[in-house]
Amino acid sequence: MSRLLRASIVFLVLASCGGGNFSAPRDLDNACAIVRERPQYFNAMRATERKWGIPVHVQMATIHQESKFIGNARTPHRFALGIIPMGRQSSAYGYSQALDGTWEEYQREERRGGARRDRISDATDFMGWYMHNSTQRLGISKTDAQSQYLAYHEGRSGFARQSYQAKPWLVEISARVQQRSEMYAQQLARCRR
Repeated sequence: MSRLLRASIVFLVLASCGGGNFSAPRDLDNACAIVRERPQYFNAMRATERKWGIPVHVQMATIHQESKFIGNARTPHRFALGIIPMGRQSSAYGYSQALDGTWEEYQREERRGGARRDRISDATDFMGWYMHNSTQRLGISKTDAQSQYLAYHEGRSGFARQSYQAKPWLVEISARVQQRSEMYAQQLARCRR
């Protein structure tokens, strides 16, 4: 076999190993199907539930809303005059759609400098850390997906100021997160039997 052919084969093998599977699971309305298709998601969420006390169904509903379980999700681009690219709407990235500054705070506080927003175990740990702190600082129940989502979206000080009251669209989205959380909880209870 020639050197060029060997080098090409090695390159193709390495290139195919480099990317992650960032696509969404097939059936996002069925928690059991998500768990069957991506058991690593469930393992990550269970670890987060044990560490931070945030139920799996609350994490799943929030991830669904934030990224639809797409690991490398980003916010859309902004355009001036409809055609001139102006960058992204925010620095939100990954499963949890964590902003750069909040992610860096998490990495510092938890000493997780190598954590990545596009790795499900890191994203769920971040979410658990954030929601646990929302419970500690704001008194939000860890099972209250709607309020946890509002604090997650608006930031804790925004939640405390009730900034979401001026955003009826966000209150509606948070109610859908609560409904999805309840749906996922019922489904998970059935598929664990």
